[in-house]
Amino acid sequence: MQRWRGFDAAPSGWGRSVVTIGVFDGVHRGHQATIGHAVRRAKELGIRSVVVTFDPHPSEVVRPGSHPAVLTESARKAELMEQLGVDALCVVPFTPEFSRLTPEQFVHDVLVANLHAALVVVGDNFRFGNKAAGDVAMLEQLGRTFGFGVEAAPLVAEDGTIFSSTYIRSCVDAGDVAAAAAALGRPHRLEGVVVRGDQRGRELGFPTANLLCHRFAAIPADGVYAAWMHRRNERGTQALEPLRAAVSVGTNPTFSGRERRVEAYALDFTGDLYGEWIALDFVAHLRGQQRYDSIEPLIAQIAADVESARRALP
Repeated sequence: MQRWRGFDAAPSGWGRSVVTIGVFDGVHRGHQATIGHAVRRAKELGIRSVVVTFDPHPSEVVRPGSHPAVLTESARKAELMEQLGVDALCVVPFTPEFSRLTPEQFVHDVLVANLHAALVVVGDNFRFGNKAAGDVAMLEQLGRTFGFGVEAAPLVAEDGTIFSSTYIRSCVDAGDVAAAAAALGRPHRLEGVVVRGDQRGRELGFPTANLLCHRFAAIPADGVYAAWMHRRNERGTQALEPLRAAVSVGTNPTFSGRERRVEAYALDFTGDLYGEWIALDFVAHLRGQQRYDSIEPLIAQIAADVESARRALP
């Protein structure tokens, strides 16, 4: 998959293409349907497919301080799109100047002049241009003017629930990682570097990896979870066998903690994870956060959590 930053960075000689546009945070089942539609149509037409997305999140530029929790970081988003068969990923820097483009300017500058769109595939609820003034009907009208087709992919729903990034964030925030996984089509993932914590887990007999997450990462509600831990090998790929893990999210109330942390105990693993990049795929919520009056019942509960995680991760 080709990647470039900025719509004006498309390679010279770039031909006609099928373009789909969106933030695509989570690359959830609804996004997968839209992107998959674009990929299929590109193959049918014998041209290339392009995904246009934005960085940073438009909300942070339009309404500073409103950046939503992030379901997928940039590298992960690109990886998922490549798996869907996308030919090119164009990341547009979302600046105040870009946010002020009218719908007509957006279509001309991005879709026509640089990406040479033959067909544009978007979701039914797609909006674009300054103050989100453009909708699918306007895009179709502009398509007739500039010579490209428009196809609206229907929203994906199950049992009356429309899959959206907002819905999945609410599931993660509530600790319902099973519902989040159902909408994503895979477990919700947190990733980051392992840093030193209080090393209290080692003293309790359950050494944990303290994960330093992105500041906007969508972190599940406080509690204990079963998750698969993925590690990179020395070459930076994820070829190592995943490890079962019991993950604690919270402030360690037994020890009067105040800082919210994500700490993972890798089952059947001995070694040092400090400085390593790891990813945690959340599979099941095991219990809520609890405070214990002494160490002994806490240790007994952690041991029980480990066995619960083992059963949840066959």
